[in-house]
Amino acid sequence: MLEVADIEAARDRIMSVVRRTPMQRSPTFSSMTGADIHLKLENTQRTGAFKIRGATNRIATLSADEQAAGVVTASAGNHAQGVALAASRAGVDATIVMPEQAPVSKIEATERYGGDTVLQGTDYDEAQAYAHQLAEESRQTYVHAFDDKAVMAGQGTIGLEIIEDCPDVETVVVPIGGGGLIAGIATAVTAHNPDIRVIGVQAEGAASARKSLASGSIHKLETVNTIADGIATRRIGDRPFAVIDDRVDDVVTVTDDEIAVAVTYILERSKTLVEGAGAVAMAAVLADAFDYSNDETIVPALCGGNIDMNRLTTVLIRGLVETGRYLRIRTVLEDYPGALEELVAILADYQANIYAIQHDRTSRTVEMNEADVEIDLETRGHDHIDTILSALRESGYTVEVLV
Repeated sequence: MLEVADIEAARDRIMSVVRRTPMQRSPTFSSMTGADIHLKLENTQRTGAFKIRGATNRIATLSADEQAAGVVTASAGNHAQGVALAASRAGVDATIVMPEQAPVSKIEATERYGGDTVLQGTDYDEAQAYAHQLAEESRQTYVHAFDDKAVMAGQGTIGLEIIEDCPDVETVVVPIGGGGLIAGIATAVTAHNPDIRVIGVQAEGAASARKSLASGSIHKLETVNTIADGIATRRIGDRPFAVIDDRVDDVVTVTDDEIAVAVTYILERSKTLVEGAGAVAMAAVLADAFDYSNDETIVPALCGGNIDMNRLTTVLIRGLVETGRYLRIRTVLEDYPGALEELVAILADYQANIYAIQHDRTSRTVEMNEADVEIDLETRGHDHIDTILSALRESGYTVEVLV
């Protein structure tokens, strides 16, 4: 079982490579939730995520012969970058197997840090199977992303920093993919104070840990589906499972829509960019996925900020839709001069700002004397949307809400 002494030893090994990340109290999120929210900004870590901690510690524990042979790993992106940089700093060759659909930004970053990337498989688990095959064939050390005591200990150094920077913390909220991060953090904070509550958070579409804890044995999912690609694993690790079962108070889930809202709010209110996996802890707080009291001191761990820019656009639009600040509608107009102007005038009267209009007189879904119209609008909340839709319908328009 992982112990706090392992984590303290890990900190000594990694401190020359790993950045101590800041803790920031958020007046905005504290006001929104009623709790006392302190954000652990691990998204500002080198490589943009916490994975550099565990990777550096694991590579530091390799023998001279193992370092000379090199390492192999599999990752959806963040562990890849962590291993690539840690190995490069130690003068160790690293082969990184990534899923074929891994974000381009993460693939390119891994290569810039010195990793030799191989794309294989549809998800992390298929990439991992191929990486194990490569490691066996090449007799290189496989550096597991989470099911490794040294990796877990490295990730647990975040817990030491949380205790030092927020000694009054009552609840720590941590993302769960394979479980290495929460195993390390839970070990560190509960060793300091057994009364500190540790809440794990998974994406609803990748909730292996929650199902495993409910059944008492590790449950492997057939597939995963979530925008939080950094925690999109089919199963948690054996070693993390034992620690989670012993030291984590509860595991909850959040939807992709709730994750998108959290990404949007964190960027807008805290001026901080996080990826989907990095937002799930705050998403759980905002969505009341677990019970907490007024003024309870809560530390959500924002574990990564490596979001692909194309994905970010999609996530932000979804976040704006969910918070009532973006609306796309469709209607049909009679095809005569001024018909579109009349529609736009109603939108202007209700202060809906137009992003884009698509006006199609040739659509085969309408009559020849009609025009199909789609409009993207900036709105000011769900009440504003309801007012706009009511006004349009009262004026005789048949309106379909697209997003």
